[in-house]
Order: sequence, then structure tokens, then C-alpha cells
Amino acid sequence: MEENEEQPDNVSELNLKEEHCEGESVRLHIVTWNVATADPPEDVTSLLHLNSPKSADLYVIGLQEVYSGPVRFMTDMMYDDPWSQKFMSTLAPLNYIKVSSVRMQGLLLLFFSKLEHVPFIREIQAKYTRTGLFGYWGNKGGVSVRLSFYGHMLCFLNCHLAAHMKYATERVDEFEYIVDTQMFDCKKAPRIIDHRLVFWFGDLNFRIQDHGMHFVRSCINNQTYNLLWSNDQLIMLKKKEELLQEFEEGPLNFQPTYKFDLKSDTYDSRLHKTWFDYNSKKRKPAWTDRILWRVLPSDKQEETSVGLHEKTIKAQDEEYPLKLRQDLYTSNMEYNISDHKPVIGVFTLMLRKMFDTPLVRLQADGDWSSDIDAMVLYSPLQPFPSSNWDWIGLYKVGFSSFSDYITYTWVKDDEVAFNEEWIQVFVSKEDIPVRGGECVLCYYCNSLQSIIGISQPFTVHESRVAIEEGLLPERINGLDKTTASKDFKN
Repeated sequence: MEENEEQPDNVSELNLKEEHCEGESVRLHIVTWNVATADPPEDVTSLLHLNSPKSADLYVIGLQEVYSGPVRFMTDMMYDDPWSQKFMSTLAPLNYIKVSSVRMQGLLLLFFSKLEHVPFIREIQAKYTRTGLFGYWGNKGGVSVRLSFYGHMLCFLNCHLAAHMKYATERVDEFEYIVDTQMFDCKKAPRIIDHRLVFWFGDLNFRIQDHGMHFVRSCINNQTYNLLWSNDQLIMLKKKEELLQEFEEGPLNFQPTYKFDLKSDTYDSRLHKTWFDYNSKKRKPAWTDRILWRVLPSDKQEETSVGLHEKTIKAQDEEYPLKLRQDLYTSNMEYNISDHKPVIGVFTLMLRKMFDTPLVRLQADGDWSSDIDAMVLYSPLQPFPSSNWDWIGLYKVGFSSFSDYITYTWVKDDEVAFNEEWIQVFVSKEDIPVRGGECVLCYYCNSLQSIIGISQPFTVHESRVAIEEGLLPERINGLDKTTASKDFKN
């Protein structure tokens, strides 16, 4: 599917043509997939379009029904779950890092960014809302990540809503409840709907009603999907629900993604065991897995911007435009570990950056090795809300997440000197890896919950003392990870 990724004929009417957009072009790749408690596949290259000639700037991956048995769930609370590990290990070598994630039982939302954008992603917050068992159980509900991207407020909401054909209105009620109750500590965008751009996706569980099984399957076989759209519950409800009307969706020009027999591309063919008989109906195919978006309507911006005059808001909108174009909306049929197929949305986000300078610049001072204490130099380039909880981390090039540091030092505790331009921070030689390697330094601002400055890569040299004592480089590099982590803090 990657070679036919662009769909200009289908999407030109959805938003606007690229020649009318201003500013930077950012490529956003969204995946939603109900994985039915399965472990991740060996290869996610196709899912992430890693062979595409155009690489994504941002990846947003929403999963539903991630296995959350008691033992596994407790393990996942302490360590990254297998799905997060798979995506991190795949994307980290390509210079993407996991910026944020949120987990609520089987619901998982992951946000990845190219390293070059990370210092401009700020005010990151995550929330979750339970809707299962009257709001007491997290098997259904929504998880969200919101952030500022070059000054523009974005929010990503991954939902798993009530199942079964007859609960269409309940699904809308659950969505509205999630949107109404999730509140963020952000004056500019305290609610989901206050954000300049919202993506809503997941196993929304809307079905195709009225049409019989034979007609639905005939339309699928003939690829006349448009004959089913008028009876798709979400499309029907969008005509009368005010909040849904503000969300856009690309045409469903791909076959329904639910329900398949496991390990096959065959729609539900098995007799399902029930409490009272063994002949329950097969599930009718449906587009349960969806990706929608909402650009904040201009007539609502005054309502959502506290303390700003209408003319100021309009001026900001004109000076820093944000526009969206969908380039692809499709399913991926090659994965068969679940009874759902993953759905992929690829977007071009056109925006004018509100800033393009990081808040902090930093660099390693002099040569680094574990033989001598080291110094970090950092310089604030703009005012920011620094605190005693800010820290600078040493990372290997190709690190996978904010927490994937080799070591860190508290900025305020370890400041040793400063002048008008640079502030010097101490790093103990005991915390520097004996084996050395290519590294970067990152300044983490606790108030903004984000990395606000990244150094250029530099070399940490192997320990000369270790070599002189008989630990040759070959031996050092061959030490197993457990020993290296324990003895050398690497």
C-alpha cells in the first residue's frame, strides 16, 4: 500500500490544497488497532510505512485490548509492555524517540517524534477515563495525550467504546463523557475541545445496521463500499449529533476491519458459543476502527482562549495558520494476529511555527571519559519555568525515550559556576560509562514535562584506566549488559 500512499483526488476536497497552505510541512502517521490480547508481530515495517519514500515526522499509535492479565499488567507497570518495546526498538535506530505514552488496562497510546522536533514539543500531559462498568472499570474508555507542538495545541484521543449493534447512542454518550471530563493543567487548552487540532481514533465499535449479511459481504467482494456508508452508524449519527459534526473523516475506501477469523483474511465464519446454545450469529463486518480529526472552528476560538480579545485571536490565527490534509486512510490486511485489521491514517500538517529556537542550548565541556569528572555547559536562550526538579541526562545516540538515559544530574544541585552566557553543571566520573560511545545531552524541564534542549552528538572516550588495568576495549565491549549496567552504570 505504501507505493500508492498519496490520494490527492480523494483528499483535495477534505481540507485544502497544499498550494494554499503556508509554513512548515509535518508528516503525521496514525495507527489504530484492536490487537485482541495478541503479542506484537515480528515485523511492523509495513504498519509504520518504513519503506515509504516520505518518512513521518510524528507517529501516534493507539492500541486497544492489549493483554492486561494480572501478572502481565503488573510487569508492564514496572517495565515497558511488549508492544511499546516493539515500537521503541523499531523506531529508535531511525532517530525517533517515545515522547509520551499512557496506559489504561488494555488501552495504550504511544507518541513518537523525530529527534529534531523534540525540543519544540512542550506541556505534555496524559489522561485516561474509564467507562466500563459505569465508569469503574477500564476495559472501555479513552486515553489521551496533549501537547504543544511549535506552539500549536494538539490532542490525541484513543478510545474503545461500547460494543454490539444496539449501543450506538451509548457510544456517543461515552465519547461525550470522555471529552467533557478530561481536564488538563493548561490555561490555553484546559479541555480536549479547546485544542487547535484533535485526533479521535480507536475501536469506536460503530456498526453497519439494516443491511443484511449477504448484501454487506457482496459489497465488500465487489469493493462497492460506498453502498454501505449510508447505514454506517457513525456516519448516520454525525448528521444529528452536534459534537460529531465538528469531526471530519476521510472516505471509507477500504474494506471493513472487523470481524475476521484469527490467522486469516476471512470474515467471521465460526459458530460462537453462548450460554444457552452453540449457534449464535456470525458478526457482520463493520468499520469499527476509525480515525477522525477536528480543527478548532474559528468561531469557537474566542470561547476557548481565556483573557484574549477576539481581534488578538484572529490575528494569531492569521499569523500562525494551521491546516491539515489527509494523504491516506486505509487498512492493512497483512496482519492477522487479531480479529481486527489495523487502520492507518497519514496526514500532512501545515503550520507556521510560533518559535524555532530551543529554550536551552547545551554542550559537553571538554573531553569526556570515566577517568575524570565532567562538566556540562548550558545556556537559557529564552525564559522558561525552571525548577529544582530539572535535570540533564546523558543518552546514547539512538535512545528510545526520555527515561532511556545512561545517567542524569540535577541541574540546581550540581551547578558549580556560571557567567553571563553559560552555566556549568558537574557530572561525576562514577556515572560516566567505562565503555564510552556516541552520546548526547538533554535538558529535561519538569514544569513543561519535556526535553527543551539537546546537544550535538559527542564522543565519550573509553576509560584509559580500565585499559591499563587489563580491560582491553574488546573485552569491555563484550561485557554482557547486566554486568555493564551493574558495574559501570551504563
